[in-house]
Amino acid sequence: MLAALGSVLALTLGSPLLAGQDGAALSTLGGARERTPANPAPQAFEEVVDELEAAYAWLLANQKADGSFAVGSLQQLHELGFSVETFYAWQVAAHALACMALLEAPPTDARSQALERGLRWLCSTRAPKRGSSWDIDYVWGGLYGFVALVEAAGSPRFEEERWQALLEGGAAGYLEILRANQIPSGGWAYYDDPVFSRRPKWGTSFSTALVLPALARGEELGWVEDFELRQRATRYVTRCALPSGAWEYDLNPVPRLRGGEHINQTKGSLARTQVCNWGLAASGVRRITPERLREGLTAFFHDHRFLDVAYMKPRPHEAYYANSGYFYLFGHYYAALAIEALPEAEREGWHRQLRPHLTKVQRRNGSATDFLFGEYNLVAGTAFLALALEHGRPVHGRPVER
Repeated sequence: MLAALGSVLALTLGSPLLAGQDGAALSTLGGARERTPANPAPQAFEEVVDELEAAYAWLLANQKADGSFAVGSLQQLHELGFSVETFYAWQVAAHALACMALLEAPPTDARSQALERGLRWLCSTRAPKRGSSWDIDYVWGGLYGFVALVEAAGSPRFEEERWQALLEGGAAGYLEILRANQIPSGGWAYYDDPVFSRRPKWGTSFSTALVLPALARGEELGWVEDFELRQRATRYVTRCALPSGAWEYDLNPVPRLRGGEHINQTKGSLARTQVCNWGLAASGVRRITPERLREGLTAFFHDHRFLDVAYMKPRPHEAYYANSGYFYLFGHYYAALAIEALPEAEREGWHRQLRPHLTKVQRRNGSATDFLFGEYNLVAGTAFLALALEHGRPVHGRPVER
């Protein structure tokens, strides 16, 4: 028993340097490829097709019999402090991301069947609930559950009335989570501060930004009738902008910029910058110009080593500039979306820089994670990786500027 516990602790708290080793315990997780340099050579899409296909294959192989991905229970000693409900909320969010990845994938019979089963589960499973006074991680289920169903509703594959009704009904539960948890200043987050209240008081720029385009699309679909919901959220994210081009982690009356190595410095905002720029640009905010997107992406690649250092660190915010391991794949997915918001002719050059930073952390079985080894980490991480690579798939005949 003690030996087994030691193995769990070694995997949960281990160094990212373990990624290149071939130990028996690690091999069951599909051990990562040998780590490449911090500035690896650019990759064309043709060079990452096998990796992308492996990610899709891993997702299909790890879907449950009922159509779900991951599990809604505690799997890691590292997360003992969270509420019981939070693990189910993380499962819902990871499941939604898996559906988003399969929605973007070139369709095959197996992928289409897996996607349909996944969407039915997402629409029929119960909406997550608040776990405790401070732990409101169920907001993650609301955010990505709503985003996934909005994206599915816009696909020609699900334009039939029966599917539209199913998707709208499922989205209503996730939208209600957003309605109930939007803080007075307009944002969303996943914890609450004392004195604890039914409507929480703390928001973050990145969790708010990621849902803005889906809310705009939800208004077009007629799913969102409260237009102020998105307008309040847009104002919140906009107010988090800093003169440096970085984005504040959470909105404060006076931006927190204490000291030279702070999370709100550019090097601590690398992942947030991409989602905030994309979220505002994709929802029609004109101040996010192509030049602003380029500046954010330039910083992302120039200072990428700070994301590399944080990769797989088991303690949140322990790396330089308070970067966390779980910023890594999240940030690369939204970097891919920011690239897609640029003029078409220049996108491929940016994607060539992005791809090797994804493939270098993919495990040999096709999965990916950047923080811990729970199923929700693996499902979400693999989905983020597949989405980021898929959004860089060249469109036949479009001009390419290297």
